[in-house]
Amino acid sequence: MDFHRGLRNEEPEINLIPLIDVLLVIVIFLAVSTTYSRFAELKITLPQASADAVQQKPVELDIAVNERGEYFLDRKPLDATDAQGLAAAMRAAAGAEKEPVIVIRADAKATHQSVINIMEAARQAGYVKITFATQSRG
Repeated sequence: MDFHRGLRNEEPEINLIPLIDVLLVIVIFLAVSTTYSRFAELKITLPQASADAVQQKPVELDIAVNERGEYFLDRKPLDATDAQGLAAAMRAAAGAEKEPVIVIRADAKATHQSVINIMEAARQAGYVKITFATQSRG
């Protein structure tokens, strides 16, 4: 005897939409109820430093020599032509400055001896910071 003759045989099916809804509610609940705490904080005391005062720009003595051997100190002509006279002019121009920077601007056709005179005068005056000014081509 077949009592199930008129009934259809239905397969059981799993509906996923209610499952997704329940999972989303659980995720939202966990996200809202979770407290974010910091577990281990390092307490660091950073070193402190104070900046030094800005150093003043050093005094520059601009000494130029042209092709005729004439000397100019800060664009003013000098009467001195030897190392002793140049040293005295440098000391007077430097004033109270103990270590001025000597900038030598020599003409390309100036003699080697005239540049050496400036360097010797700086040595006699006790100035050791000497630099040469150049001009780039073009």
